[in-house]
Amino acid sequence: RVRPAGAAMGSLGRCLARSLPRGQPGLSPPGRRCYGSAPPALQEKTLVVAKPDAVQRRLLGDIIQRFERRGFKLVAMKLLQVDRRLVEQHYERLRLKPFYPALVAYMTSGPVVAMVWEGYNVVRCTRAMVGDSSAVGTIRGDLSVHITRNVVHASDSVETAQREIGFWFQRDELVAWDSRDRDNIYGL
Repeated sequence: RVRPAGAAMGSLGRCLARSLPRGQPGLSPPGRRCYGSAPPALQEKTLVVAKPDAVQRRLLGDIIQRFERRGFKLVAMKLLQVDRRLVEQHYERLRLKPFYPALVAYMTSGPVVAMVWEGYNVVRCTRAMVGDSSAVGTIRGDLSVHITRNVVHASDSVETAQREIGFWFQRDELVAWDSRDRDNIYGL
């Protein structure tokens, strides 16, 4: 019996399988796809932060390459040493967790690279690409060495992404540009 592409890989596999052309053997049934016809109004943005361990271990190129290969468009990026105030604002919902003080110390321990990526279903696909530190084939699964040093942060919803982007970037720091390969990626 043939299993649908990505059935054994969880959400990343399903996201990847949905991004392939329909009608080919072994692909998941029609439904939400990472790519496909996407009018400009359906473009989403998400925040991805390469954490201090990613910068220290020089993993930034690999992380960026994965997003570029997915066809997502980089619209903002900056290297910065994060101050405590920004970290506390960003992780405010985790304030009562026992690991919160260690998280703040970790995020302020070295430079980070904050990025905004744009594309169709970019939030959902980014979450699948990031995965967890035990999921082979994901950014965290392939690059992180411990659950507390998990290489990247990615927004968990469109609403969260909008809020988080506002913490890290001013509106004029987001660059609106036309991707020359948009037709090849989205079939427009």
